[in-house]
Amino acid sequence: MRRPLLLALLALFLLGFPPAGSARAQTAPSAGPPPVTLQPEESRADIWRAIRQGERGTVAAPNAAGGQLVQSEGEAWRELRLGAYKLWAGWILLGAVGLVALFFALRGRVPIEGGPAGTTIRRFNGIERFAHWLTATTFIVLALTGLNLMFGRTLLLPLVGKDAFAVLTQWGKFLHNYLAFGFMAGIALMFVLWVWYNIPNRHDIVWILKGGGLLGGGHPSAKRFNAGQKFVFWSVVLLGTSLSLSGLQLLFPFTFHFFDSTFAFVNSWFGTALPTGLSPMAEQQLAVLWHGLVSVVLIAIVIGHIYIGSIGMEGAFQAMGSGRVDLNWARQHHDLWVAELERKRVLPAE
Repeated sequence: MRRPLLLALLALFLLGFPPAGSARAQTAPSAGPPPVTLQPEESRADIWRAIRQGERGTVAAPNAAGGQLVQSEGEAWRELRLGAYKLWAGWILLGAVGLVALFFALRGRVPIEGGPAGTTIRRFNGIERFAHWLTATTFIVLALTGLNLMFGRTLLLPLVGKDAFAVLTQWGKFLHNYLAFGFMAGIALMFVLWVWYNIPNRHDIVWILKGGGLLGGGHPSAKRFNAGQKFVFWSVVLLGTSLSLSGLQLLFPFTFHFFDSTFAFVNSWFGTALPTGLSPMAEQQLAVLWHGLVSVVLIAIVIGHIYIGSIGMEGAFQAMGSGRVDLNWARQHHDLWVAELERKRVLPAE
């Protein structure tokens, strides 16, 4: 009788203490936040109506920026980016190409008046040409890879297929992200080297009124850089800097707040009512739109610059090719600069 009694007591003892695994399963709190429930007085229609009016629902997530349940503005942003925004970007680029083609058809290549002199002078040294080609080559790659992101699905994907398009886009993304820093360095170097030559002066007004020699007869006088070149310089410096800032915001999401700071600055100086206190997601969406818009405008400007510096004007490419230009070309387009070199007696004997 003693053994059955001991067995019964042992069974009762074990039943009073369940296995450790079972105890943990019953007592440990469930992972994650409790399920979201609607209040009795609320309905799903009320919640969606509040979201559409600007209120933000939230979810429990470590990343506060990613914890927003719904951002209603995102739908409007997507429709704009894939609709009118993309359409106008295309028209700007086509317009730039069309204007260049029309100008070439009507004006042809601008020749050197009186023909080449056969004597050349140095226009740009090695450091200046390095800064130019660093900025130019990186910008061309950035422009092509960026245009692929904007128009590739519509224009390139049907031509090359999904697999090839995926590979091109992936490598284009790598090039775009890393060569951007070379573009930034080129802008900084160009600014240091040439800012003193690109300050506007009274000769630029005459140059503009004469259309660079197309109106009023005779080629307008200019120093080392004429008004057209100054326009390109400041476009690259200012628009390129703006591209760099918005690009950094896209490379490092939710790190910078350039738009919110800019809007606050403009409001304080001009009394405007630009929106401030932007959400991190709104900052990113503005950066995407601004980056693409400024890129398209700068690409259109550079298209004209490339045309003038290559097939549009005889003798122009040599300035950034070898660094030397024909003396007659220099006198035709930059007579004041040549006169200054003559005063310093640095011109070669003719």
